[in-house]
Amino acid sequence: MKAKIVSILLLFIGVFIFSSFLKGKNTSTKPFIVVLDAGHGGHDPGNMGNGYKEKEIALKIVLEIGKILEKDPNIKVLYTRKTDVFIKLHERAPVANKADADLFVSVHCDAFTNNAYGAGTFVLGLHRSQANFEVAKRENEVIFLEENYEENYAGFDPNSPESLIGMTLMQEAYLDQSILLASLIQNNFTNNLKRKDRSVKQAGFMVLYKSYMPSVLVETGFLTNKNEGAYLNSKKGQLEMAKEIANGIISYRNSISLASTDTQNPVITQEEIDEAIEATEERIYKDILFKVQLAAVGRKINTKPSNFKGLIGVNRIKEGDLNKYYYGETSDYNEIQLMKKFAKEKGYESCYIVAFKNGKKLKLSDVLNSEDK
Repeated sequence: MKAKIVSILLLFIGVFIFSSFLKGKNTSTKPFIVVLDAGHGGHDPGNMGNGYKEKEIALKIVLEIGKILEKDPNIKVLYTRKTDVFIKLHERAPVANKADADLFVSVHCDAFTNNAYGAGTFVLGLHRSQANFEVAKRENEVIFLEENYEENYAGFDPNSPESLIGMTLMQEAYLDQSILLASLIQNNFTNNLKRKDRSVKQAGFMVLYKSYMPSVLVETGFLTNKNEGAYLNSKKGQLEMAKEIANGIISYRNSISLASTDTQNPVITQEEIDEAIEATEERIYKDILFKVQLAAVGRKINTKPSNFKGLIGVNRIKEGDLNKYYYGETSDYNEIQLMKKFAKEKGYESCYIVAFKNGKKLKLSDVLNSEDK
């Protein structure tokens, strides 16, 4: 059963990477290129929560990510900066474009007026809340430190939500891939480091604008939170965050490497599936099946992907007068969490995880607190 569900996931990933095929990349001769971007730098310190400097912490994390990735001979790592220098926002993504990179990953630290904490990942898109807009606004305001920002950004105003609408169009072709990468990184933060999950979100970050590949921005935590600021400023915290970001990138690379550039419908072997998920710590619950509930309505709906915003593997269960629609089916809790993130990013904001045993619905908290793994 697990192999079947993972196969469905990987075929779903195949849909994501279709736009990469259009770029004509030949993965057998071209290395997998990752551009790492340490936020801020030079006369732009970033946020200074609790006296820490975002520019220094972001750079240290990025350099550690690079060290991990560079151990793989098939991965080439490029940096927008490796020292304490100021790089204009509009000059960062072109580094990745010029290199025909496969990924662009920008690393930052967050700040807030209260004691907020937790790690979050962002992809370029219309912010769905005022909070998302405020995060993007803080990061985008660095343009005012540039002498000729009016010329470089053609009237762009970080304080105006309307200015961000046009930015999303360029990244639209890579949105699903960006969400996949962001989800893998975010899952690592919450499952392996037990950081508070601030989820995968969309917001209008100028640094991701005009990048012609899947791109994410990582907010590693809040320097304004006393405990989290100290953690991110420590060698231990920086190494741990770097490891999970790097592992997310590697998991993404392993997933898309299963697809052949010669076909949109690759043949995937069990051995390849096992390799693709090997890096992820499994949380298997014996005799339990997790599903993501998308909707509960009175009418029957054909479960084809086009009726469920492209989600593959939706099934229907009749419960009383209601038809309930579920996405996915697995005993691996990590896997169902990832599928829930996919569903939410597709628009099912209120979806949630349900646990079944022998066809009977159980209380999720009871299952997770049990030792029956």
